[in-house]
Amino acid sequence: MVTTFAYDLADPGFWRLPEGERLAAFRELRALGVPRKFGDFWALTRHAHVVEASRRGDVFLSGTGVTTPRPPRWVRAVFGDSMVNLDDPRHSRLRGVVSKAFTPRVVSRIAGDVTDLAARIAEDVRERRPGDFVEAVAGRLPFAVICDMMGIPESYRPEVRAQVDHTTERTGGRLRVPGKNLRALARLHLVVAEVARQRRREPADDLISALAGAGLNARELGSFFSLLLVAGVETTRNTIAHGLRLLTEHPDQRALLLADFAGHGAGFVEEVVRHSSPIIQFRRTLARDHSFEGTVVKAGEDVMLFYSSANRDEAVFGDPDAFDVTRSPNPHVGFGGGGPHFCLGTSLARQEITAIFRELLARMPAIRATGAAEMAPSSFDNRIARLPFTF
Repeated sequence: MVTTFAYDLADPGFWRLPEGERLAAFRELRALGVPRKFGDFWALTRHAHVVEASRRGDVFLSGTGVTTPRPPRWVRAVFGDSMVNLDDPRHSRLRGVVSKAFTPRVVSRIAGDVTDLAARIAEDVRERRPGDFVEAVAGRLPFAVICDMMGIPESYRPEVRAQVDHTTERTGGRLRVPGKNLRALARLHLVVAEVARQRRREPADDLISALAGAGLNARELGSFFSLLLVAGVETTRNTIAHGLRLLTEHPDQRALLLADFAGHGAGFVEEVVRHSSPIIQFRRTLARDHSFEGTVVKAGEDVMLFYSSANRDEAVFGDPDAFDVTRSPNPHVGFGGGGPHFCLGTSLARQEITAIFRELLARMPAIRATGAAEMAPSSFDNRIARLPFTF
């Protein structure tokens, strides 16, 4: 039994340590078997605990804010609450409206569009031979898909894309914080408000028209769009970038995928999500006292759901540090641990990741990273800022 621990997860310096050292620290925490407190939060590092907290929305609340640090109250008053920062019944109402755009049937309907876009990106890469995989591939596909779904006109997209990184920018040595740049956030809200005004006059077959027609006001639309840009663009971008990194580092798994993409493609997507954990953690606040293996977390205290640790839990995954596209079963929590906040865009993300790698590997089977990934230090998302590549 581990009784001492040398690291402080509340210290930003921890998140600048090499990945191997951080993974080893989480192994130590999992060996404790119970949550440990750091600063103002308890760390949930075991798979079972993360799943338990995810599924008990009545006990583990999101309404006070799920990111770290929490957004000030005045920011939420001005910009509105994101769906991830809501509890029932407000959360259920909004999720019920939004979920209609992310059902498997709807995602299946747009599968052809996603495949066509992935094919165009792959052809463009082959013709232009760009040097950064994140800019040329990983960031382009999810951004275009989300803008198409929302109904953002082409004329607005350069401005929107310019603000996406700013909303989660890092200044100097500070860690990335979602929604930190309020000016960029305000610009995104203005864009969606303007498009919504147009759609109320002339509805179209897009998500903004549907949401505006369902009665969402400008603040709710802006908050949802901001969430979608992080949850639908950043996370998928991170996963795609890690996918190429992992295929480069594991040529045996690349060979399996190339030999039978139809047979291994789905397993590849799930394993990239598990292994890379695009979202590292979210915060929850206890509505009442709750016991984890005899350790009681009091009402009003916070817990951190460390998805990145849960996805390496030895009690659930054999050889958890290995990258294995044939891993089955693979009950990772990369899309959340179930419950009311399970990722609505799961089907869409799987579709995008599958499509882009199918098209890239079909045209450029030798595509690979040519250097180390440049990481953006963060306790929130596992983001690759730049990844040099060739084919």
